[in-house]
Amino acid sequence: MYLKKLPLLILAFALSATALQAQTKAKAKSKTIKKSSGVGLKASIAAGQKIFSQYCVSCHQADALGVPHMNPPLVKTTYVLGDKTKLIKIVLNGFDEDVEINGERYSNSMASHDFLKDQEIADVLTFVRNSFGNKAPAITMAQVKAVRATNKK
Repeated sequence: MYLKKLPLLILAFALSATALQAQTKAKAKSKTIKKSSGVGLKASIAAGQKIFSQYCVSCHQADALGVPHMNPPLVKTTYVLGDKTKLIKIVLNGFDEDVEINGERYSNSMASHDFLKDQEIADVLTFVRNSFGNKAPAITMAQVKAVRATNKK
């Protein structure tokens, strides 16, 4: 009786082994894709929060609402949610213009933060663009690198 079922058992084992092999290859491919795409969104936001706390919070405040007439808010502004290249350049070059945001003028200068690594800039900007009620696409290290390479102050 068992001998009659043996070919079926061998076939079932072979199919299971093939399926397991396919799953292992799929997982390996998935890990490769995650590694090649860089830091994941959650990790980038977490790293960006640390950088924000270290370099940005003293001027823009913990709630990102800034200081009236001095340091602009980072909450739902076109500077934060708009053009990525312009935002990256602000971090790289600093900002020394009077600017009107939401009907209020801001005049304090922001120092250049070009000492930050490309990934750090990507992380902090991704954090800001996805915190404080903001929702915008992440900024990648490659985007920062490209802007830095062509950056003219």
